[in-house]
Amino acid sequence: MAAFPASGEINSRLAEPAAAMARVEAHFAEEAQAVDRTDGLSMSFANWRFNLRSSNTEPVVRLNVESRGDIPLMEARTRTLLALLNQ
Repeated sequence: MAAFPASGEINSRLAEPAAAMARVEAHFAEEAQAVDRTDGLSMSFANWRFNLRSSNTEPVVRLNVESRGDIPLMEARTRTLLALLNQ
């Protein structure tokens, strides 16, 4: 098993990327152990993390999710994030 299973970069075309990113940040704000906005939005948790960033040239956000050796957790969090983005 990989030490840090990753989703790979997932591109989502959205009508309002900034609103979608704000929705994701609000959803996970209390649970996050660290938040970094240097390159989009990065949030870290006890056993997983994600980075979400907007394209500068098109209405697309790029999502990457990683966990600490837990593929089902990474997959579940990826599904949750994609659902939040596409609300």
